[in-house]
Amino acid sequence: MTETNQKLMNSLARLGFPLLETSEELDVNETLAVVVKSKDARLWEGFPVLLANGAESFQFSPDEVERQLKTKEEKNCFRNLVLLSGALFSLYHLSFAWWSRLQKDLSDSEKKKVKEWRNRLAHNQTLKWDDTEFSPARLKDLFELYFEKKAEKDRKRKEKLEEFSLEYALSQLFSPKQKELFKKKLEGLPLTKTEQEYYSRTVKKKVVALANLELHSLAKKLLEG
Repeated sequence: MTETNQKLMNSLARLGFPLLETSEELDVNETLAVVVKSKDARLWEGFPVLLANGAESFQFSPDEVERQLKTKEEKNCFRNLVLLSGALFSLYHLSFAWWSRLQKDLSDSEKKKVKEWRNRLAHNQTLKWDDTEFSPARLKDLFELYFEKKAEKDRKRKEKLEEFSLEYALSQLFSPKQKELFKKKLEGLPLTKTEQEYYSRTVKKKVVALANLELHSLAKKLLEG
């Protein structure tokens, strides 16, 4: 794989297509422009996913992508890929600020095309312009994979935040050693005789206090006040 192709694949990975990891800097608009120029049907089918991910990072600019496209054919392909993405967004009831703004400037024929393509997607009918055809099944499968990956990413982020929150709360109540014994006891790990004595003498008292419902209720009232 050439250096140029490797850079493209790394950029695509950052946008979720394919779903690989990369640490290189990403230029969303440049990547989208390269995908348009590629005329690669496989990449074009993933274009709505790339747009959705690019929109999440607030870096996507339709004008900037179009500026990097030199020919009328490339600009026309980009416009159609954006309309195709809009049809998918509509099918899945997604809203992006840039798409809402763009919709206001669409011509009547473009609005009609988005509506027609949305209906074809809903009824699993082939979409096409000029000599380019798209499988509705592949378009929707790729887009639904984006949703699944996004949901998993959001779940992991939530879990990580909860873990950080718990760690912070424990650090407010327990010393590092006390926190270690608390976790070992919670996970059913064996304690040495000295650890057990220290746990019973110090840590357990705090645990009992934490488990007191009345104390918990009073603490909540203080925070609400």
